Amino acid sequence: MRVLVIEDDDAVADGIVDGLADRSITATRVADGASGLAAIASDPPDLVVLDLGLPDMDGTEVCRQIRATSTIPVIIVSARDDEVDRVVALELGADDYIVKPFGMRELVARIRAVTRRTTETDQPRNDDADSRLVIDSRARRVLLDGEAVHLTPREFDVLEYLARDRGAVYRRTDILRDVWDTTWFGTAKTLDAHIAAVRKKLGDAGWIESVRGVGFRLGDL
Repeated sequence: MRVLVIEDDDAVADGIVDGLADRSITATRVADGASGLAAIASDPPDLVVLDLGLPDMDGTEVCRQIRATSTIPVIIVSARDDEVDRVVALELGADDYIVKPFGMRELVARIRAVTRRTTETDQPRNDDADSRLVIDSRARRVLLDGEAVHLTPREFDVLEYLARDRGAVYRRTDILRDVWDTTWFGTAKTLDAHIAAVRKKLGDAGWIESVRGVGFRLGDL
């Protein structure tokens, strides 16, 4: 695995690069957003670790530009611990968000969890062959009426999770636990942001129904 670290703090960056190397993960580092975007364009890594407080541009803008052209997994590492910062980053397509300071064990666990989700080779999930919405887990693609729907890796994970049993209601806590691969202690606004983004991209909020007080179900229009 090759990881690109976009971090302007030398001490933090060196700690991440060295810590990943100790775990047989190759990491390179750049110190600003423009260099990060150039590195991704010339030689795409397998995963990006991205700081938000960069000297030339905000990390959220870097994330937005990455998502405009790529589905490379992005893990945000930031000293910003406000919920709004987390939600904005996740809405822009980040796959995970870690607040500084953090331990290498946690970062490596998050990297492995994100990698598992984005490299699954399951057979396509599409219980109804006549459905307008086709979710292909093996190719990690979504087709609506035969046209591709471009989702971020985490948006795809949420939609695929709901498609496991189309029509069944999934609890918010279960979705957060299973899709984010962690015990979730925050609010459900992160999930709501991803659901809203998927609905918008599918063009009709009716695809994903909210069940008040419980969670969500995937329907068929």
